[in-house]
Amino acid sequence: MFKAASFFRIADDFTLPPLDALEEALQEKRFLPCGATQAESSGWVAPRGNKSTVLAESVGKQLILRLCTERRPLPASAVKDAVEQRIEQYKQETGHERVGAKIKKEFKEEVILDLLPRAFTKRSSTTLWIDPVNKFLVVDSGSLTGADKVLSQLVEVLSEMPESGPGLLARPVQTTMSAATAMAHWLASREAPVGFTVDRDCELKMPDDQKSTVRYSRHTLEIDEVAEHIAAGKVPTQLAMTWNDRVSFVLTDAAQVRKLKLLDVVLDGVQDKGKDDDGFDADAAIVTGELSALIPDLLEALGGELSADGISPSPETRKPATELADA
Repeated sequence: MFKAASFFRIADDFTLPPLDALEEALQEKRFLPCGATQAESSGWVAPRGNKSTVLAESVGKQLILRLCTERRPLPASAVKDAVEQRIEQYKQETGHERVGAKIKKEFKEEVILDLLPRAFTKRSSTTLWIDPVNKFLVVDSGSLTGADKVLSQLVEVLSEMPESGPGLLARPVQTTMSAATAMAHWLASREAPVGFTVDRDCELKMPDDQKSTVRYSRHTLEIDEVAEHIAAGKVPTQLAMTWNDRVSFVLTDAAQVRKLKLLDVVLDGVQDKGKDDDGFDADAAIVTGELSALIPDLLEALGGELSADGISPSPETRKPATELADA
């Protein structure tokens, strides 16, 4: 269900609107394929798949949504060649040696409209999970840019709903220590944070114009060479880790999680999912249950979460991880 994760903190005063009202609002923004001359189209689809029409799924008090995006990508070289042809034709017909920027822009717009109907479409979907208890929002995206696009669509839906109160205010989770600094410390000291192990994949990059990069793949990282690279100024940008022998992932220097994978100890304990829901409820409960416990531990490993005013909340004020819901 989740292959990556970008974490956001929801404002404490945010409350989810009634599920039936949210469903109705999402249906108004349901996904429609691109039109013949439309470069991109986005909308909400059923998290359970094509056999369902429900857009807002609530499992164990966790809300699951899915945004679908379809694009008609045009090769830049094809657009450029077609524009140049029109420019040459214009010069021959008018006798002008120069073509103004305004006319070039018009030619480009005409070319795009002409090529779009012939372009193949590419479709992708992104899952979004809202934890209304612990005030977390997680997007199945390994980059903030991709996550922001999904969030903007959700904000648009909620902003048109009076039932959602002040609307959705979500900010990327900030930690006391940057992920790059933390990863450098773990690698140099050869000591992973409590509950985590460092695996065998890593990327180190020099933060200069040259961006010289060293990558280790399926290689032990407990060697002097890694510490020497860090001492020379290289910064970890990706590090493979495992949490409590339950979930493996790659942590990036922007504190996003990629290549999420539930390990056998988690999957072996799953009972028969049944046929009624195609296993969706079980999958959602397992994934959100594991991430609900992993996220606080990861934030703690990065020095603790900073509040909106830059102050790290005390342990007493932090809410416990959500328990795994019954599938």
